[in-house]
Amino acid sequence: MSQPEPSELPDPVPLYGPEYKRDPYPLYARMREAGPIHRVLFPSGVTAWLVTGHEAAQKTLADPRLGKNHDRGNDRWRARASIMPEPQHSQLQVHLLHQDPPKHTAMRRLVTDAFAPRRVEGMRARFQEMADALVDAMPVDGGADGGADSADLVQCFAARFPFQVLAEVIGLPPHLARRFRREWGKVVAPVGPTDPGRPAYEALLRELQGYIAEVVADRREAPGDGLLSRLVAARDAGELTPEELDSMIFQLLVAGQEPVTNQITTAMVNLLRHPEALARLRDEPELLPAAVEELMRLDSAFELTTWRFLAEDADLHGTRVPAGDSVIVSLCAANRDPERFPDPDTLDLDRAQGPHLAFGHGIHFCPGAALARIELQVALGTLLARLPGLRLAVPDGELPWIPAVLGRGTSALPVSFDRAAGCPMGRG
Repeated sequence: MSQPEPSELPDPVPLYGPEYKRDPYPLYARMREAGPIHRVLFPSGVTAWLVTGHEAAQKTLADPRLGKNHDRGNDRWRARASIMPEPQHSQLQVHLLHQDPPKHTAMRRLVTDAFAPRRVEGMRARFQEMADALVDAMPVDGGADGGADSADLVQCFAARFPFQVLAEVIGLPPHLARRFRREWGKVVAPVGPTDPGRPAYEALLRELQGYIAEVVADRREAPGDGLLSRLVAARDAGELTPEELDSMIFQLLVAGQEPVTNQITTAMVNLLRHPEALARLRDEPELLPAAVEELMRLDSAFELTTWRFLAEDADLHGTRVPAGDSVIVSLCAANRDPERFPDPDTLDLDRAQGPHLAFGHGIHFCPGAALARIELQVALGTLLARLPGLRLAVPDGELPWIPAVLGRGTSALPVSFDRAAGCPMGRG
């Protein structure tokens, strides 16, 4: 079948702007009520088909007709999508998120043991040590009355804890972990060819590639029993190409930490908006596992999934979608579907939790889900226990929500808290 001209397609719904990023849920509710799939527009000018309802989202994420490989994208998508330039796209974008079976199956098998629930649970005590050390070293600004402190939880904690945990889990040695720059994580939001920020973006890409090459050389010269060493050994045994190895390390270093950073911020914002829930969770830490699930359902750091494509024109939830057009699922919209979760906009620590979609669904379900759950339990439990009287230090409306297309979180989280007697936190 021939593809319809753009003029024959429905007008796309814009998915960008400060108000949308601050609170996308009213728009998602209107879209859900109107139907399960909608044509949407992103800031770069690229359009996509967005799936919103919980049932439709589950079916879409498990639909074998939809593939993740960028080669499936049509010329119309490719002309607008701000994908990485070459040669970096071919060298860094052939990781798990952009693979289909059987390659996806083989590559995923290489990482599952490192993130197995029993293994990461056995590291919980070590993660707790890391979280406590970050709070102990937290630089804070004392209040004028000497009775309160303030700090940015992103800078002091949320941007650091997930990377420290990740380095421990995958076997990134300390001398290399110390040299990782958080700015490199920004390369997952490509900058278009005509954007004035393109040169700086490409410089970050080259720096990150150089760092990945150092990691590979280091793990080859001094192999250990960590995941990075096993991936390098798999490459040397011919199980991975050089590009696949670099791409998997890229995915681990970037996708393995930034979503947890963002999820810490969304969870804390929602707890700070509901002080009664925050107080209850502080007093009843045994509720943390269930609370983490509810907080992820309420406001997921993975707002939208990455691209999926149909190989040929096909019906998707009653709408004809052209081959090679991008299909994206709104995990946030699905997780607030009232047909699946009664009173979905309410934070309910006693909710009889059903399966939310914060980690996706189907063969691309996040392999690090067990680790992320433990990280969030430790992070939230530590912050609530160690920072008494925790509250926002700025009006809610002034929180800076990240402008990322697919992710959700705040770039800063200024808070105030009461000084505790004998508090060991740093003062400088």
